[in-house]
Amino acid sequence: MTQETPYFLILSIIFLNTVFATSNYVLDESCGLPNDLKAEIQSYQPIVNKIIKSAVSGPHKSKTYKELADFVDKFGYRISGSENLEHAIDYMLNKSISYKLDNVHGEPVMIPHWVRGHEEATLLSPRETNLSILGLGGSIATPPEGITASVLVVESFDELKNKSNEAKGKIVVFVEEWVNYGVTVKYRDYAAVEGAKVGAVATLIRSVTPFSINSPHTGWQDYSDDVPKIPTAALTVEDAYMLLRMYRRGDKIIIRLKMEAKNMPPVQSRNTISEIEGKQIKDKAVIVSGHLDSWDVGNGAMDDGGGAFISWYSLVLLKSLNIRPRRTIRTILWTGEEPGLVGAVKYSKVHNKDEFVLLMESDEGTFTPEGITFSGTKQANCIMKEILSLLSPINATKLELSNDVGSDISIWSNQGIPMASLLNKNERYFWYHHSNGDTMTVENSDDLDKCLAVWASVAYVVADLSVNLSRL
Repeated sequence: MTQETPYFLILSIIFLNTVFATSNYVLDESCGLPNDLKAEIQSYQPIVNKIIKSAVSGPHKSKTYKELADFVDKFGYRISGSENLEHAIDYMLNKSISYKLDNVHGEPVMIPHWVRGHEEATLLSPRETNLSILGLGGSIATPPEGITASVLVVESFDELKNKSNEAKGKIVVFVEEWVNYGVTVKYRDYAAVEGAKVGAVATLIRSVTPFSINSPHTGWQDYSDDVPKIPTAALTVEDAYMLLRMYRRGDKIIIRLKMEAKNMPPVQSRNTISEIEGKQIKDKAVIVSGHLDSWDVGNGAMDDGGGAFISWYSLVLLKSLNIRPRRTIRTILWTGEEPGLVGAVKYSKVHNKDEFVLLMESDEGTFTPEGITFSGTKQANCIMKEILSLLSPINATKLELSNDVGSDISIWSNQGIPMASLLNKNERYFWYHHSNGDTMTVENSDDLDKCLAVWASVAYVVADLSVNLSRL
């Protein structure tokens, strides 16, 4: 594997351009499930009630929050390629063993290793002030003395194309409109490439977020082999709009940009695996998952500490209740998600898709849960709708159908496997995403308990049903 636009990164960017611009569709209410299957699903109500009670008011209340806080406070951020990530993986393997989970192990993955280094941006004209920036993942460095250049400010790729004769030798600043993540993230992905095509010496983008308190947001970007690589970073929303106002007034804008970013050789990491082994059909598994790596700002508590920990603690909860399903429930804590779903790509190459009964992933926040976002056949949709009716005690019965579910599990999106992600009230997710604001204060203990109840209940019932969810 090299750092030169690997195939997994292309897949990742295509996915990220669509995942949050979700194409939803409405469930046909005429499900017509056989009465005996409906009765079977409803027979799980006592067990689901037991799971819910244990998670939200019983012995496991607040335990997910405590475990996550211990982890986050101990390790902080866990960027791909870092020793800190590997120590965090060791910690989770040891924790899983201590809880006597089944088949605990790590599976090796080679992942990118990008180091930010020192970075700074200074507005020199029309006045002197520091600009808050975060280099974008994979960016190259500036020369040691930095880059000092005049600035061209544009609001879209189309505007840059129309002003291409003005861009040579300049720092191009993109002040794109926030539409949603799926639409707006293309400026983070491709700003450096589009800027380089017209001769820019560096690019800066308005952070990909709908809300800001002067905090920049990072994220991976993608170079292209057929254009020069130029440094690229994210500005705060506030600074981006300040530069736009200056540009519109006709002010001469000059910025000095210094970045020490380095792309290091790939290093070995691991996907972190643990299970509750099925009591009858051990070789078929419901997958519950989240990713352990994070960006090198904030603490990765929300992205994706919360999702990883409700996935992992679902096994702890079920084990403590002595609930073992017919099929296996397997937790996968992915590595290398942020630089391009690297752990998931490797996993897909060494595991047969026929193992999977359902792929579940939580990577869009763990705020107040509403239900499940799901992709599957009509029969699978109807079964999932019936299962979610069991979650009425915590008002998490909503089934949202979508063609775009999950991040890591999107690797299997064209293989007909039923897929689910946590549907939660995550309107504030992108306020903190990839920023210094992603800390434990974003997480709420009661919400995590309810998310855990949803996750453990759905995974258990699907893993224990007498029938498999049908495939596309």
